[in-house]
Amino acid sequence: MYLEIISPEKVLFKGEVNSVSVPGANGEFQMLNNHAAILSTLVKGVITFEVENTNANFEAKGDDISTNGNLFSLEIKGGVLEMNDNKAIILPS
Repeated sequence: MYLEIISPEKVLFKGEVNSVSVPGANGEFQMLNNHAAILSTLVKGVITFEVENTNANFEAKGDDISTNGNLFSLEIKGGVLEMNDNKAIILPS
């Protein structure tokens, strides 16, 4: 699936990922390829996402994103997520 994490200042991440986990208002949940369309508010917590390999075509910017091999994480205070047609867009606050 394609993931974009966009802050008001810049695009923090864009690229293909295997999975993404987010802190939803009703609890943490994970999305994989071909997930059903969803729109959700996010609460304070950590977004984690996995790229297939670190040589894949993706762009990560900012000191806020931590990495451990092919697993990335980003702490957020809240935000909004839209998932549709195998594309997830996260607007963190």
